[in-house]
Amino acid sequence: MSRVIIKICGLTRAEDVVAAVEAGADAVGFVFTASPRRISIDTAKRLNGYVPQGVLSVGLFLDQNRSEVEQVISEVPLDILQFHGNETEQECSVFNKPWLKAVAMENTESLMQAERDFPGAAGLLLDSHSKGKRGGSGKLFDWSLSRPVAKPVWLAGGLSPDNVGEAIHTVRPFAVDVSSGVESRPGIKAASRINAFVEAVRFAENELTNGKRK
Repeated sequence: MSRVIIKICGLTRAEDVVAAVEAGADAVGFVFTASPRRISIDTAKRLNGYVPQGVLSVGLFLDQNRSEVEQVISEVPLDILQFHGNETEQECSVFNKPWLKAVAMENTESLMQAERDFPGAAGLLLDSHSKGKRGGSGKLFDWSLSRPVAKPVWLAGGLSPDNVGEAIHTVRPFAVDVSSGVESRPGIKAASRINAFVEAVRFAENELTNGKRK
């Protein structure tokens, strides 16, 4: 199995960015929409200073107007944009940056429809489906709803050190994305849980590579 990309999202403190990087995260996420994990542009600029070359910086947005997103990306050197709302393909594509589109996994058609609707996406981020919400609930969805698609799948939604191994065995994602599952409280990460999450991902990856589990 190829190496699974690990993203730690919703970072609000320098020490949490450092913990994620030192644990071996491949990407870190900053939230710019309404959330307990939302940060200002100034904070994002400061935190991004702790992200070394080779680790991706991802900015999360939800139904924000073009000028808001442009203001963020003009001041914060983000590598990837992540859209969680009702954004169209055209609205996601205007910023000349790679982007991910979150998919609320409501049924077996959800992922297939998203791949048709967002051909320009660099990847599709599978998240839980809750009425009136678009991800970020910290709840699992039924992983059996996932289907093989051509685009890279980023798996999110209620992942934790305790279940990410099983998630990898079931979905075989390109990447895994965690936020609340490595927190001590909303917006505050626990270094011990970040380390445990990364270790669990690499253990599952090794099992699949060596054929120890099917």
